[in-house]
Amino acid sequence: MTQRTRAQQRADEIDISPTKLLGDIEELKTELDAASAKADEYLAGLQRERAEFANYKRRTAEEREAMLGLAGEDLIRKVLALADDFDLAIEARPAAIANDPWVDGVVAIDRKLRSLLESEGVTQIAASPGTQFDPREHEAIANVPGTGRPEGEIVQEIRRGYRLRDRVVRPALVALASEPESTADAGPAESGRLN
Repeated sequence: MTQRTRAQQRADEIDISPTKLLGDIEELKTELDAASAKADEYLAGLQRERAEFANYKRRTAEEREAMLGLAGEDLIRKVLALADDFDLAIEARPAAIANDPWVDGVVAIDRKLRSLLESEGVTQIAASPGTQFDPREHEAIANVPGTGRPEGEIVQEIRRGYRLRDRVVRPALVALASEPESTADAGPAESGRLN
């Protein structure tokens, strides 16, 4: 008997029959398909997580910006109260000191304040007499009958209103034209209005 090497013994133990090889190929294909499916599942999960993380970053950035905007809006409201005080002081200045350089200085400070507000995106809401009332921008605090203006038209701006970019920070307080009050004897049909 001839002596066989260990490598020869192992080679003889390997089954190279076509049936066995086809079975091995099928088993490897099944394993490959399972691994590919698992890889696709992991890839889809990773893509979902990336999308969720991007949405989270966007949402937190928007929330942070909104919070800063609200803090800025609150500060702007406080500065607007100061601007109102300047308006009152300038409008109520006595005629005796109207040409005084000190008054010119106060007016210059008011202009600087208005310029600062504009640079921050604050604009005044139009509420001059003749402007149509808009409840999104105006707050009616009085009705004035007998003005000769159509009902619902602004006849006087009581306090300026402002918007910060596209958002109303403070509505303008206005007085509106209303129909003249009818006489006490006239009924609803006579006055043209139904109650």
